[in-house]
Amino acid sequence: MGLLSLANAQNAAYDRGLDLVLIAPQAEPPVCKIIDYGRFRFERDKKDKEAKKKQQVIDIKEIQLSCHIDTNDFNTKANHARRFLTSGDKVKVIVRFRGRQMSHIELGRDLLTRFTEACADIGSVDKAPILEGRSLTMFLAPIKQSASDKSSSLEKAGTR
Repeated sequence: MGLLSLANAQNAAYDRGLDLVLIAPQAEPPVCKIIDYGRFRFERDKKDKEAKKKQQVIDIKEIQLSCHIDTNDFNTKANHARRFLTSGDKVKVIVRFRGRQMSHIELGRDLLTRFTEACADIGSVDKAPILEGRSLTMFLAPIKQSASDKSSSLEKAGTR
C-alpha cells in the first residue's frame, strides 16, 4: 500500500475487518501489515516449533581429575569421556589443584595432553587448556563422521 500515516493505516485495517500488525519496528519507517493477528500468531508459533524440532541440543558433560591420578582411575575417566563423545556430547575436562600443587601446573597440562591422546580417535580439542583460578579447564568435542566412515563402520559391524 506504500507509505501511510498511522491513522490512515488503522482506518484501512478497520475497514477490512483485519488488524494492523507491526512486522519490523527497527526499520525506518517501521513496517506494518494489514492481516489477521490470530492467524499471524499461529503461523509464527508453527514456524518456531519447526525450528525447535530441527535444533540439535548438545550437552556438556564434566569430568574432574586431580594432577596425581593413578593409571586405572585415568583409564576409567578416559572411558567415560569416550562414551560421552560417542553419544555426541561435549566433554569439559577439569584438573583441580590443591595447596602447593599450584606450583606444578605443568603436571596438569601433561595430564590433559595424555587425556587428549586417549580420546584422539573420537574427539578433538574444542577449547585449549586454560587456567581459571585453581583449576585447568579444557573442552573436547566429538569428531563428525563422514558418510564413508559410517558405511565402513557398518560393514565392520555386519561381519562380526
